[in-house]
Amino acid sequence: MNAWVRLAGVLAVVAVAGCAQTPEDPLESGSETLLDGSRGFTENFDRIGDANWRVVDGVVQADTGTKGKSSYLMTKSAYGDFVLRVEFWVSDDANSGIYMRCPDLANITDMNCTEANVFDQRPDPTYATGAITHLSPIKNGPKAGGKWNTFEITARGPRIVVLLNGAKTGETDKAHALRGNIGIQWAAGVVKVRKVEIKPL
Repeated sequence: MNAWVRLAGVLAVVAVAGCAQTPEDPLESGSETLLDGSRGFTENFDRIGDANWRVVDGVVQADTGTKGKSSYLMTKSAYGDFVLRVEFWVSDDANSGIYMRCPDLANITDMNCTEANVFDQRPDPTYATGAITHLSPIKNGPKAGGKWNTFEITARGPRIVVLLNGAKTGETDKAHALRGNIGIQWAAGVVKVRKVEIKPL
């Protein structure tokens, strides 16, 4: 066999093996950037509540609001099935979360929306950071405080799967709603968001 033919065959095998070891990014094509901290958030999000959402040093953040009440950055559009990626930073005492498919913006709760929780110091840790509140509990949950984190959430029909920093932390087949708006919650502490991307499915 010609040496060049043998070399070409070896390179082809190496190339295929390399591709097989690289998982496909579910947001690689067909995704939309809803929030980029360097450009702000008002194009795709509305404020609900009185948290002081604003751009600080290239990220969107909130750190004050009415004590005991949640505020949100809520998408202007509603979504059904999707892959969602959120890059966020929270303080250790933060109470936040990603609210999905909220059907009624006048009544936003973790019982009619489906929430991927961010709450390191939740008094009952059953649904602390990484859990899907009321639907998928977590044991010995990860801590998000004081560092940048990434949620990747896939919603298909009633099924929702939550990955936090690449590890699965929650899944349910009982999502509260099948379509609605997506929100970022502020309820305590410091919450920063630098990017939100979505790919409708």
